[in-house]
This record gives sequence, structure tokens and C-alpha cells, in this order.
Amino acid sequence: MACLPGTSISADEAAVKKEVKQQKNSYANAEITIKILPAAKKTFGYDILLYGRPLVHQPTIPGLPGNEGFTTKERAQKVAEFVVKKIRNNEMPPSVTIEDLNKLGVLK
Repeated sequence: MACLPGTSISADEAAVKKEVKQQKNSYANAEITIKILPAAKKTFGYDILLYGRPLVHQPTIPGLPGNEGFTTKERAQKVAEFVVKKIRNNEMPPSVTIEDLNKLGVLK
């Protein structure tokens, strides 16, 4: 039974929602690796592998137009590590915003 905005849910429905939120994060201890890769015009992107299989392929700077990646391997690595942290925290999909990129200092 769907709830309309402003209506309450039963105690049983609340318990189910709480249980779903508390389910074990299957990514917390997963084998996640980062591979820095060459991209267009001598820039860099990254792959994130989950148990050796591709999970994220990001040859360009996320959220920006164009085909170019990061200007250095270090910047690509920094963003890839940020994405891995999101994955480990079960933030799926692990999106990256322009604000995130600015906070990481990888666009300057």
C-alpha cells in the first residue's frame, strides 16, 4: 500500500524500512582497486575494479563536458579514491559533482 504525502506508515512498514537501511554494506570490505589510464590529449582517467571486474570506467572528468581527463595522474588518483570511499559507504551510484571536484582541488 502506497502512502500519500503527509500520511504516516504503519509500525510494520517502518520496521521493514529500518531493517533495509541497516543491512550490511556489501562494499565495506570488498576488494576494490584503482587503475589510472591514459585519456585524450595526454590526460588521465581511472577505472575502479570490484573483485577484478570493471565497476566504474571514467576516462573524462566527471560532470564536465568534453573528452579530456585530468591533467595529472595524481588528480585522477585523488578523485578515484574519493569514489572508492563513496562505494565503501554504499553510496551508489558514486556520483561526483563539480563541488566535489573543487573541494578536492583537482580542477585548478
